[in-house]
Amino acid sequence: MRAKTSISEIDAQIELLREKRKALLVRSNERFARAALKAGLAELDIPDAELDAVFTEIAGRFRKEGKGTPSGSSS
Repeated sequence: MRAKTSISEIDAQIELLREKRKALLVRSNERFARAALKAGLAELDIPDAELDAVFTEIAGRFRKEGKGTPSGSSS
């Protein structure tokens, strides 16, 4: 039988998960920033609404192809 988990242990687990989430978001942001720079998007003055629409369209295209998650990975 497993010992009862204390509140402080749960809080520590939550904090660890928050740190992992933050690191994952940073890596994801850097990945998309590199792709945008490589494509020359950083040099263009594109309104946020138009960028949002284009990225939504791209995500939809990959979702329709059965790639799994919005990022296109199967995990």
